[in-house]
Amino acid sequence: MSYCAIDFGTSNSAIAIMQATQAAGPSMRLVPLEGEHLTMPTAVFYCTDADDLPPGTWRGTSFDDNLPRTFGRAAVQAYIDGYEGRLMRSMKSILGTALVDQTTEVGHGFGVKYLDVITGYLRHLRSLAEQAGGRALDQVVMGRPVFFVDGEPERDAAAQASLEAAARAVGFKDVSFQFEPIAAAFDYEQHISQEELVLVADIGGGTSDFSVVRVGPQRAKRLDRRDDILANHGVHIAGTDFDRHISLASIMPPLGYGGFGPSIKGAEPRPVPSRVYFDLATWHLINTVYQPQRTAELRNMTDFYGDPAQHQRLMKVVQQRLGHALVGRAEQAKITVSQGGDTDIDLTLIEAGLHSPLGHAQVDKALGADLGRIVACARDTVAQAGIQPSDIRALYFTGGSTGLQRLTDQLEAAFPDAKAVRGDRLASVATGLGLHAARLYGRT
Repeated sequence: MSYCAIDFGTSNSAIAIMQATQAAGPSMRLVPLEGEHLTMPTAVFYCTDADDLPPGTWRGTSFDDNLPRTFGRAAVQAYIDGYEGRLMRSMKSILGTALVDQTTEVGHGFGVKYLDVITGYLRHLRSLAEQAGGRALDQVVMGRPVFFVDGEPERDAAAQASLEAAARAVGFKDVSFQFEPIAAAFDYEQHISQEELVLVADIGGGTSDFSVVRVGPQRAKRLDRRDDILANHGVHIAGTDFDRHISLASIMPPLGYGGFGPSIKGAEPRPVPSRVYFDLATWHLINTVYQPQRTAELRNMTDFYGDPAQHQRLMKVVQQRLGHALVGRAEQAKITVSQGGDTDIDLTLIEAGLHSPLGHAQVDKALGADLGRIVACARDTVAQAGIQPSDIRALYFTGGSTGLQRLTDQLEAAFPDAKAVRGDRLASVATGLGLHAARLYGRT
């Protein structure tokens, strides 16, 4: 039997397969899932217009997965490009909820069970891995959070059971689980000579999660590592929140955010309504701004603007569907400033010569509150473990948003006695799960 490991993440997923068997044991490799990308967004776009299908459309062969769809980056792009259909993201979050057995409409009367969405995505991952490895995959290690559902053991057990059922439905005969923070720490554990306490900081697009994990060469031999997690805690603040704040601070003001209406003698000018700007800065709400009724309402709001140019810019963004491109510019500007330099955000797609400067002071003001809450969460996690900050010997960073240097600098300052260790921001968990799969299945 052949085995693999799957990191089914909230934002991104990856799969590792066996590469070779050597004297030291089997080794694992991550499978390219889209071109050379070793991770793929956990996203599915169900296509409902058979005459206008986006590139990369895939159709299954069984009853529960025969609706045309795209996966990963292709799914996100189909949504951005305005194809008719339904985008499903963050499917992992339905595990442990009543939604898992419910059906949702994806368009034109077609309904899909939420768990079948997950099953179809896992089937696609398995298919890509089998093509890459040239063999059928029968055994799998699945990653799981320490708690799918906080404080409710029955719902937490139900969440794992649902994920296991989905894995078995796609053809895996043997399904095992490993905790994601333990998996993230496996790579670090291979390079230490004595037992240590590690704070794993997994900061992605939607949540910032922290775990205090005990690692060491002797503990690495144990397959059951539950007792090595001393504490786990998280907060729903992460990368998409950072991008929204940057957009509101630097991109939306030229479109009217924070502006005022015309001056009227004897009265204070009223603020420009702000809801549309929050929606344009929030990834999953952008397309709601493009709905015909909403667009018509915005078009009739000219009199709300003291500066007509701001309303004109807003309408160009809405009419030409530029919202997602602007969020992308906010994300890139965030990265540029985080890496040490001020930047000018190019807004010429809206108006010739238009740009918006972004510097350290603006970023600190825009992100300060969120970063403070994330650092506080890290401190709380260590306190829950019943230890002192000085007991943490290493900070292990994983997750896409750990590329934000301002954040990692503040976390390092909170734990000055710990050395900073940076894993692969997107693939550390999948790599660690692969190591566990090799230990569990590689010698059988």
